[in-house]
Amino acid sequence: MFAGLFLMLTGAGLFNTLLGVRAQLDGFAPGVIGAISAAYYAGFLLGSRLALRALGRVGHIRVYAALASVLAAAIIGAGLAPVPAVWLALRFTTGLCLAGQYVVAESWLNQLVSNRARGRVLAVYGIVTVGAFGAGQLVMAPLDPEALTGFAIAALLITVAVAPVALSEEADPPAIVAPERMSLGELWRHVPTGVVTSVLVGIAHGSFFGLTAYYAARSGLDVAAVALFVAAPTIGCVLFQFPISAASDDVDRRAVGALAALTAAGGAVALLLTGPGGWAGVAWMVVMGGTMYPLYSIAGAYTTDWLPPAKMTAAASQLVLLYGAGALLGPLTASAAMGAIGPDGYVWTAIVTNGIIAIYLVVRMASYRLPLRSKPWRDVSLAGRVFYVPATVVHMGRRLRDRR
Repeated sequence: MFAGLFLMLTGAGLFNTLLGVRAQLDGFAPGVIGAISAAYYAGFLLGSRLALRALGRVGHIRVYAALASVLAAAIIGAGLAPVPAVWLALRFTTGLCLAGQYVVAESWLNQLVSNRARGRVLAVYGIVTVGAFGAGQLVMAPLDPEALTGFAIAALLITVAVAPVALSEEADPPAIVAPERMSLGELWRHVPTGVVTSVLVGIAHGSFFGLTAYYAARSGLDVAAVALFVAAPTIGCVLFQFPISAASDDVDRRAVGALAALTAAGGAVALLLTGPGGWAGVAWMVVMGGTMYPLYSIAGAYTTDWLPPAKMTAAASQLVLLYGAGALLGPLTASAAMGAIGPDGYVWTAIVTNGIIAIYLVVRMASYRLPLRSKPWRDVSLAGRVFYVPATVVHMGRRLRDRR
């Protein structure tokens, strides 16, 4: 599954970067580009629901193969017809397909692992998916964004991605059974923190990752510099995804998420001061990507910690739905900010959204208390110990407040 996902998301990453650069070259207005990005996440909303139904009828492998074929066709269609209205419809289709693939992968993984290792396994999943996305973005560098070649390469990668999953003798997906249903209201009653955090992370990711290529191109970077700038968050993910997620297995996941979001907001402030050009801009994008990408894994792991195994497939679908709802708003918010104050509106959106995530998680830690550590100190990983110090400061402040 990981091999197939890597190939598929390499193609998706190339396609995503092609759209951003091509839209800038063709003179699309910020509002139009924001709407196209939002259409992707609108497809996310529908795709998560359709995938859940299909999994209970035909199983994980068939759903994976069917969505991959539709995704490849949509990408070729976008290359053949670079028209805003067509791109809007096809971007919706690609969002639907990728949301379904995420439901397939996450429900498969969540049924294989225990709570003690969930953060680490989802971290590997995150590194594979985000690393593939970044690899696709780097493939963009030598390509002409105004030619069909890049779109064809992206579709080719996605087509080949079916083979490792469909032909593997080792693939052992969950049995084909109708999953237990879980409404958003039920999920809210079980894990309100997971629900709200998933939406907030969706807004942050949609505004940040959906418009990175457009922000870089509008700031005056050439095609090669845009490819490096867009790939920088992926480098950060590869560096920080596993240690941050591993820390969340040992320390209160909310504390780890709050510190990661606060670090991302600080990186955005630095990017605002230095600008996107040169190695400084790339470095701050590495920091932001490395601390923002793990937030969804942390939200998902925290949510499934509180659920029985029979509910995990339905919960995975709802989490993708919530994330997609937030991510639908993200590009619209960032594009509106860029239309109002220029390219810096992109960075200000990242500052505000990540700041809100950090504040919310700290508030939840104060209102619903859990042990700061989930295991004895001697068993806490190095990454967990790094996060333990600032998390302890938060807990000490809460205790002092209560004594007053």
